[in-house]
Amino acid sequence: LSSDPPLQRGCPNFPGTAQEVQTENVTVAEGGVAEITCRLHQYDGSIVVIQNPARQTLFFNGTRALKDERFQLEEFSPRRVRIRLSDARLEDEGGYFCQLYTEDTHHQIATLTVLVAPENPVVEVREQAVEGGEVELSCLVPRSRPAAVLRWYRDRKELKGVSSGQENGKVWSVASTVRFRVDRKDDGGIVICEAQNQALPSGHSKQTQYVLDVQYSPTARIHASQAVVREGDTLVLTCAVTGNPRPNQIRWNRGNESLPERAEALGETLTLPGLVSADNGTYTCEAANKHGHARALYVLVVYDPGAVVEAQTSVPYAIVGGILALLVFLIICVLVGMVWCSVRQKGSYLTHEASGLDEQGEAREAFLNGSDGHKRKEEFFI
Repeated sequence: LSSDPPLQRGCPNFPGTAQEVQTENVTVAEGGVAEITCRLHQYDGSIVVIQNPARQTLFFNGTRALKDERFQLEEFSPRRVRIRLSDARLEDEGGYFCQLYTEDTHHQIATLTVLVAPENPVVEVREQAVEGGEVELSCLVPRSRPAAVLRWYRDRKELKGVSSGQENGKVWSVASTVRFRVDRKDDGGIVICEAQNQALPSGHSKQTQYVLDVQYSPTARIHASQAVVREGDTLVLTCAVTGNPRPNQIRWNRGNESLPERAEALGETLTLPGLVSADNGTYTCEAANKHGHARALYVLVVYDPGAVVEAQTSVPYAIVGGILALLVFLIICVLVGMVWCSVRQKGSYLTHEASGLDEQGEAREAFLNGSDGHKRKEEFFI
């Protein structure tokens, strides 16, 4: 409920003599409560009549004249006449007359304006959204006064929409559309259409949330119940599938071979009880919808404790044998080298002590003469 500034007075105010009446315009939201007040000045008990926009008398000097229980007389005093209208309707809108019958009739009109708050918007999608494409949403508020303002929000950010409106009598029908691209990550996202006008309290709005339905091709991934699989264990494989629409059939296979007879395939799970090495292989799960096909692989290797222990015990002997062979080889190489060096050192050789050995008769003289004529001796191996 709000009030506009007072209207002009019904007649000039002659001090001490003239009576006059004043009214105020009133604005109310549809379904709300409005108070229409007539202020009296210099009132001397004359007749006061309140009439509706159709000029039907509501109250005559404080007495009800029209049987409409929505109108109640709240106050009738020498200073003021106040009536209360509950459940205000559009047809109640118009000018309410406050008439004061004296020697001259004075009246003023209080104009009642009824606003219509928007209802929760209706949001619809034009066609099914598919990943990689565009989605178009429409938002409709069929009834508001004044015309509602529509806004779009996604992830707390405003989207730019295209609005249009049509006036139907006293109310407006308003619509807005918005388009944007979508991907599979947008499936389940929230888009909000918000409507506001002056009929709503300040800071309030009417909102409708739309949950995006984005269709996309499936994905598949296999999860094993345990990481290490031993003979005799029971292994459960789960095919985790996504997709919109969700695939309703999942197929299990093992390469080019059939599944083990003990295998139990039930929807997303494949159970392999009492595992043996013959169960080894590549297992696949497949899922499909109208937008595509998905396949996941799992390689099964059954762990045989007996075979592993035998392999582990044979490993140290092989290593020791290799080390011994290497040592024998090294010893043989060392011995061969030593023999070769020994033979080389024991070979005969001739030393020319001097160049004048043929001219001297004696080795001592040749050595002495050779020492005088040469500064070094040379040895030649024969």
